[in-house]
Amino acid sequence: MNTIPHWINGSPAEGSTTATQPVHNPATGAERARVVLGGGADVDAAVRAASAAFATWSESSLTTRTQVMFAFRQLLVEHEEELGRIISGEHGKTVDDARGEIVRGREVVEFACGLGDVLKGDFSDQVSRGVDVHSFRQPLGVVAGITPFNFPAMVPLWMHPIALATGNTFILKPSERDPSAANFVAGLYRKAGLPDGVFNVVHGGKDAVDAILDHPGIEAVSFVGSTPIARYVHERATAAGKRVQALGGAKNHAVVLPDADLEFAANHITAGAYGSAGERCMALSVAVAVGEAADGLVEVLRRKAREVKVGPGDAPGTEMGPLVTRAAQERVENAVGTAAAQGATVVVDGRGLKVAGHEDGFFTGPSLLDHVTTEMEAYRQELFGPVLAVVRVDTLDAAIDVINANPYGNGTAVFTASGEAARRFQRSVKVGMIGVNVPVPVPMSYYSFGGWKDSLIGDSPVHGPEGIRFYTRPKVVTSRWPRQNHHVAAGFDFPTSD
Repeated sequence: MNTIPHWINGSPAEGSTTATQPVHNPATGAERARVVLGGGADVDAAVRAASAAFATWSESSLTTRTQVMFAFRQLLVEHEEELGRIISGEHGKTVDDARGEIVRGREVVEFACGLGDVLKGDFSDQVSRGVDVHSFRQPLGVVAGITPFNFPAMVPLWMHPIALATGNTFILKPSERDPSAANFVAGLYRKAGLPDGVFNVVHGGKDAVDAILDHPGIEAVSFVGSTPIARYVHERATAAGKRVQALGGAKNHAVVLPDADLEFAANHITAGAYGSAGERCMALSVAVAVGEAADGLVEVLRRKAREVKVGPGDAPGTEMGPLVTRAAQERVENAVGTAAAQGATVVVDGRGLKVAGHEDGFFTGPSLLDHVTTEMEAYRQELFGPVLAVVRVDTLDAAIDVINANPYGNGTAVFTASGEAARRFQRSVKVGMIGVNVPVPVPMSYYSFGGWKDSLIGDSPVHGPEGIRFYTRPKVVTSRWPRQNHHVAAGFDFPTSD
């Protein structure tokens, strides 16, 4: 049985304990490897390696750092298929879906390749007689990322390229459910010429997380996961004096107005709801049908849900793979039963699905629920599975009220042919990322990713301009160079410009 080690100081590391955890193939249910579970000693070893590397990496030229990023970006292109299959084998998503997340993560690497322009400071000449002011930004030191299972490549790639390109060193704690992608990426960094110790991987569960949050040698922590854990990470890490990015959960709504093309809207909502088996923080889990759009929308959604091809992620033609664990499968199927008991109409029931030749896999089919109310558990809970709930309202204003009353504010979408309605929607909803006839509005890398309300704890989104600000701190220099033997009088009053 293959054992997945840590990656510390440029090479695999067995770790300080013999504790391991199984890693499964979700399509078969079989154990495919075991991952080492690290703790405080392993985090400390990674911090020591990263701290030593920071002394030289932070002083390397911007050209050197961007050259590494260019090389790393090319390696991601060359190894896209291989990495995609690694992700599919441990997560369960289709290989094409995995390749898609690699591409979206690679966009952040491309943004990092252009940091020479972004990192330029400011200069003000002659702010006072003979006095100039300029500013620049410097890296923080050792920083860490704690990332979820659902995007084992993309979410870490939202963090470490910008952290490294700005001169920091990085420790990644990936999900123990699908850990191999992190080690593979570490190997690509080594091939790209990244010095040892600049990028490290420590596997593990809560012990490793707590060690990262508490370690005095780590300056900042980036986290993506559920809202309760995001709150925990933010509170504990800030109490330890660290900067924190903490992105939480989501309950994303798609509003469909009567003037929308229902075939177009249903097609995109179906993909947004069931892609990656709904295990996305930007998945569409609620369709808000406005007025007379409801009956027609539900009928098209019914047809589309039944057409989704469910199977192993590496099988040709598969559109939706299994859930990541047996526990996730049971939780999602129990939620469909609870919805029915609370009065929802189960239009399409994905429970009990068996895929031929993969009967022990963690599969469930797409489920579609109609007549869901905002009091039902299927609406209130983040199910993180292939379940789409339809909530019916009479007006666009009522749809906006539904969205704004929800505690989450990650992503939302509106399907309409009306520019006026779209503009009113995007200005009124209390949500961080909005799509207009776009179901999954993940911003490009030169914008920042982050929601509102319980979807973002604190005030620091990831990547883009916010990522630059998060991983650096500013310095402002006020300077005077007087002529030799030409003395400027010093005063005891507070200095002013003249």
